[in-house]
Amino acid sequence: MIGRMRVDSCVKLKRRGDDTKFVAQVLAIGHECDIALLSVEDESFWKGVEPLKFGSLPRLQVTSYTHGSSELLGVQIDAAINPGNSGGPAFNNRGECVGIAFQSLKSDDAENIGYIVPTPVIYHFLSDYERNGKYTGFPILGVQWQRLENPALRNSLGMSANMKGVMVRRIEPTSYASNIIQVNDVIMSFDGTPVANDGTVPFRTGERISFGFLVSQKFSGESAELCVLRDGKQSAVTVPLRVPTRLVPVHIAGKLPSYFIVAGLVFTPVTQPFLESEYGTEYEYETPVLAHDVNIGYEDITNTQVLKFNGEEILNLKQLAHLVDTCKAKYLQFELEHAEIVVLETKAAYAATEEILADHCIPSSSEVVGKFLKTDNAMETGESLAVAGKGGEVVWVKGYEGSEDVCAEPIMVLARGEGPRNDAVNLYMVTASPRGAKE
Repeated sequence: MIGRMRVDSCVKLKRRGDDTKFVAQVLAIGHECDIALLSVEDESFWKGVEPLKFGSLPRLQVTSYTHGSSELLGVQIDAAINPGNSGGPAFNNRGECVGIAFQSLKSDDAENIGYIVPTPVIYHFLSDYERNGKYTGFPILGVQWQRLENPALRNSLGMSANMKGVMVRRIEPTSYASNIIQVNDVIMSFDGTPVANDGTVPFRTGERISFGFLVSQKFSGESAELCVLRDGKQSAVTVPLRVPTRLVPVHIAGKLPSYFIVAGLVFTPVTQPFLESEYGTEYEYETPVLAHDVNIGYEDITNTQVLKFNGEEILNLKQLAHLVDTCKAKYLQFELEHAEIVVLETKAAYAATEEILADHCIPSSSEVVGKFLKTDNAMETGESLAVAGKGGEVVWVKGYEGSEDVCAEPIMVLARGEGPRNDAVNLYMVTASPRGAKE
């Protein structure tokens, strides 16, 4: 079964006209396409059920998917989609399912306008799951482009009269394209399909569509062949495609937000749901200060960015948690935006944290995946781990064997005997070259 859903701890389904509820297993959730794949083990649920047949629709266009902040194929319909009826199937006059209702247009100038997820997006979602055993997502090229319909602009880029394409005006810094494509490059074709000056490509008989459609048809891990014009010279480049890694995540996949607590101060990564909790009404959680004598005077500090800790610039929550956990200085000093400073006595802060957690029934002072370390040393199982002030025995390593360069991705290390709880086994994310490291 496929359909739109929100993430819950338990999903139950009912057959139409039946009051019996069946527990469903969530096989995959596609936040970008707003689709989930469910299954029910109870055979009685499927008794007499006939599968729907998919059909096609005209008027397909690249549409903004609000929930997943993505650009995929969509169909605009003249029907209201209200809370409670989104996720239902849409049919054509032949009784074929042509999509899933998923969002509506809210505007003072328009009424009863909705959108459905068309069958090409559904096929991609199902094929992705079938190929990989899980949902891997819709990849992106990682560039923002500008149309080249102005003759003077085309001439300034060295384009001849018969050349067409779009100009790259910005490149996502976390995409593979950032090392291959440059700003002001002209993308002339995508996998051999010519791109017009308005950014469209041929689509079905007599139709054209944004060339972003070609990107969305790819699967994560595949590559695209581009013809690029740079400084008046054409060249062919290969760009790997992958699901976007956003500096500020659009969603947190239905999970609770990561956090770190010290002396009643609560830290959390910046995500779009967090920003909406500050500037919108859809989300209701925020990062408060949990009252205690140790943080008197800081009660009103909330939703404020941490710039530095004890003089070191903060990059992410893992790093902050590590620096606080390993601090040997007398004071914990947090430099915040708006020139605010929070200073806590280190020993008092550590002691107060345990009291605060108990008072508020919080099981742990952090919900952070891994710990932040850096190393240039080789690591093997069984040897000692002495990195950034930590110590312990390495019991498992995953990384890149023989690598002399900084890893493109962090390696993972399990170490036993670190810190005051020397019987614990800790997971570390190591962000530099682990020469000799192996799985």
